[in-house]
Amino acid sequence: MSTNTKKEEKQHLLDADYQAGGTSVVDMENVASDTDDPFGNRNIEHPTSNFDTMVHLLKGNIGTGILAMPDAFRNAGWVIGLFGTMAMGIICTHCMHILLRCSRELSRRTQIPTLNFSEVVEMAFRTGPEYIQKYASLAKLLVNIFLFITQIGFCCVYFVFVAANLQEVVKHYYVDISVHWYLFILLVPLILLNWVKSLKYLTPASLFASIVTCTGLVITFFYMLQGLPAVSSVNAFSSWGQLPLYFGTAIYAFEGIGVVLPLENNMKNPQDFGGWNGVLNTGMVIVAALYTSVGFFGYLKYGDKANLGSVTLLLPPDEVLAQSVRLMMAIAILLSYSLQFYVPFNIIWPKIKSCFPEDKSRNYAEYITRTVLVFITFIFAVAIPNLGAVISLVGAFSSSALALIFPPLIEIVTFWPDKLNRSWWILGKDLAIVVLGFVGFLVGSYVSILNILYPETTS
Repeated sequence: MSTNTKKEEKQHLLDADYQAGGTSVVDMENVASDTDDPFGNRNIEHPTSNFDTMVHLLKGNIGTGILAMPDAFRNAGWVIGLFGTMAMGIICTHCMHILLRCSRELSRRTQIPTLNFSEVVEMAFRTGPEYIQKYASLAKLLVNIFLFITQIGFCCVYFVFVAANLQEVVKHYYVDISVHWYLFILLVPLILLNWVKSLKYLTPASLFASIVTCTGLVITFFYMLQGLPAVSSVNAFSSWGQLPLYFGTAIYAFEGIGVVLPLENNMKNPQDFGGWNGVLNTGMVIVAALYTSVGFFGYLKYGDKANLGSVTLLLPPDEVLAQSVRLMMAIAILLSYSLQFYVPFNIIWPKIKSCFPEDKSRNYAEYITRTVLVFITFIFAVAIPNLGAVISLVGAFSSSALALIFPPLIEIVTFWPDKLNRSWWILGKDLAIVVLGFVGFLVGSYVSILNILYPETTS
């Protein structure tokens, strides 16, 4: 029996138990497999190696956000930016581990081999205290909405980023045409790229994008580190009114939580993903170090000019090497679009798939769905007036919910009351993270919207 068939059968029994009234903890005896190991029942058609997963993890986290970090530091001041970014990296990585831990516990508890983000939330509620079980479907829907908005927002920003950097290069050497033409030119290549169905086949593109990104970042550091002014030339602390913009950009940059479970679920050796020296920690240490370095040195080098949403747009336009960075990062972000696209597609595809019983019609429907989704991101990309402000809005509105609010709530629901009533510090820690995320969600979204509508006033 295939993994999907087993998963559907066990999900059906969970649904039946829930609709019949359920209990505080769902009885899984009728669906238990031969082992309590959540990894034992996985049967992945194209599993990824640890190296493949590391490549995907880095590309899923190192995107347009890292290039916007100088703007984040500008909104915070270098002191808050430096220590705040490191703290944000630690908190976000911890929340990824929370999600991973809950996923494995719920897989063991329900004997469903793999769970995605929204399914983890649903199973946490369905197997949690009786009085919250009726909210399981609503919780799943809410997470799916935020996941969809976040990842589609990433794709829109990627679209604009590639177009803006290509425009800067062509404008300098050839002709100045509207960025909308570049968006239109990019539409067909992105549609074709997103017809690739398996993460395994995206590994070469991700590997190439990672190499190009590393090369581009090295050259960017070369320019940023030349002729650095004294630290006293930039603000150590910014105004309180600009801190929400910093929060939005920083959480946007660190919000790779949406790809954590898809990556772990597709691994040949998923047990290597967690742990203190696992793929996740190793990758996130690299990510946090790069974010902090680019943010600090980019702000120190360019000061208040670092407000364009990408440090690549600040490099000297009359130097070939600097122009090559724009091309490199544009190519890298273009190839990274598919990994961000993977999550929203998998949210809506199961519903559409069920409407097409025949394999041939289902195959056509999948290609059409992928095409329509890419076109939707194209439409929204055309309407984006301010790259930096939209990055902050996506981060504050949806990324803060996914990265900071939902994971600790999932942990509370999953382990309440058996384990948390003996570990009140865990409950306190989770509630503190939720409060941080909720404040950032409200204030960050409000200030980001103001920054889009009234950019001069907000600045």
